[in-house]
Amino acid sequence: MKSVVSPSSILSNDDLAPVPPEGRKWRTGSIAALWISMSACIPTYMLASSLIGGGMNWSQAVLTIFLGNLIVLIPMILNAHAGTKYGIPFPVFCRASFGVFGANVPAVLRALVACGWFGIQTWIGGGAIHKILAIFFPALAGSAVIPSLGISGIQLLCFLFFWGINMWVVYKGIDSIRLLLNIKAPLLLALGLVLLWWAWKEAGGFGPMLSQPSAFDPGQPKAGQFWVFFLPSLTGMIGFWATLSLNIPDFSRYAVSQRDQVLGQALGLPLTMALYSFIGVAVTSATTIIFGQTLWDPVDVLTRFKNPAVLIFAMFALCLATLATNIAANVVGPANDFAQLAPRKITFRIGGLITGLIGILIMPWKLVADPSGYIFTWLVGYSALLGPIGGIMIADYFVWRKMTLNLPNLYQAEGEYTYRSGYSPVAIIALLAGALPSLPGFLANIKVIDPASLPPFLLGIYSYAWFAGFGIAFVLYLILRKLFPRS
Repeated sequence: MKSVVSPSSILSNDDLAPVPPEGRKWRTGSIAALWISMSACIPTYMLASSLIGGGMNWSQAVLTIFLGNLIVLIPMILNAHAGTKYGIPFPVFCRASFGVFGANVPAVLRALVACGWFGIQTWIGGGAIHKILAIFFPALAGSAVIPSLGISGIQLLCFLFFWGINMWVVYKGIDSIRLLLNIKAPLLLALGLVLLWWAWKEAGGFGPMLSQPSAFDPGQPKAGQFWVFFLPSLTGMIGFWATLSLNIPDFSRYAVSQRDQVLGQALGLPLTMALYSFIGVAVTSATTIIFGQTLWDPVDVLTRFKNPAVLIFAMFALCLATLATNIAANVVGPANDFAQLAPRKITFRIGGLITGLIGILIMPWKLVADPSGYIFTWLVGYSALLGPIGGIMIADYFVWRKMTLNLPNLYQAEGEYTYRSGYSPVAIIALLAGALPSLPGFLANIKVIDPASLPPFLLGIYSYAWFAGFGIAFVLYLILRKLFPRS
């Protein structure tokens, strides 16, 4: 298939060019392993904590997580179709709707979000190394904090050490990533189930959290307020994988068939997210009985074991888990996205390095310091941007183009997807129209403007940010494309 793309095209390089049929080796098992590997991670384990902290009981929290992932599975499968059919990555797919140069807009927006996630996951991996090292060398736990950073020097070194491992895997390329995911998937599921069994055995059951009533039940402190909390929480759960729902072609381009990508994703994503979040809730509940305090972080739980062999294995497993999730979810996509900006100069490896550097500069330890801010500012906030992009891509590919793309023209500066100097005003307008309604609610949420100064309607839209943005952009794009088919 590479023969349809001119090797001298300014819009192509070896990483962005279509994957030929002989290069597509991922079957249902590999796609499922991809999602099991990415879902079985520390953030998923801790995901229900914010929901339970907000008043949900364990079943409401796990059901919200499952439902959010079931919803996001739909655009995930739809956007994956073009990747499998044509062998193209996300930024090239965007050229059909946004223009060959306009694709830089969704590519950069998606890449910057992924850089934030990369930083968060790297911080979590480095934190796991630091906490377990402190068991063997207690003096490390009390290291002085660097005032300008808010973390200690040893924490920074552990963070940078884990960052370096991530960059090494990126350098080794996509095949090493697939191998890493296939190793990690069964290992982390087994570790989670062993931890669940241990918690049940030691606590004589799963503890008080699983019998704790919802704060929204009649007679409870937040009676009657369930839907007010549930809807933005559901949006946040969708936002958890909203980035991957866009750049899933970066992986589905390696799938052997559409059946493989559909089955692999359906089997790997919703159930794993629900199972691993339940493990987090159940084990955390048991820690209240076993240790006399509630421990949400699995690293904190594992550091309570004193057997050196257990600690070393735990450190290895947690670091492998975080590494595999981080590379697959937060490096592959933005590496390709940055390559889209200058395909002849930026390769996958250089794009991965750019992602890593931005991940350091954002100081991710500050991003995850506040659990409520993590869901309602970070997850919901960026879903307001990514929802419209997903709506535009699906409207263009499935409704407007009936799943047919001019593959050579996706790599040509002058062609079907040039529009206005390489940019599609129709797509840009639809993107802005989809994102703007959520902007007042976002500004109120980060305290830039007074929430009391906004009509309740505008505040409410922010709770539905992903849904509102997706729907508005989807409909407006098709209307404008019908009126201005060449713009």
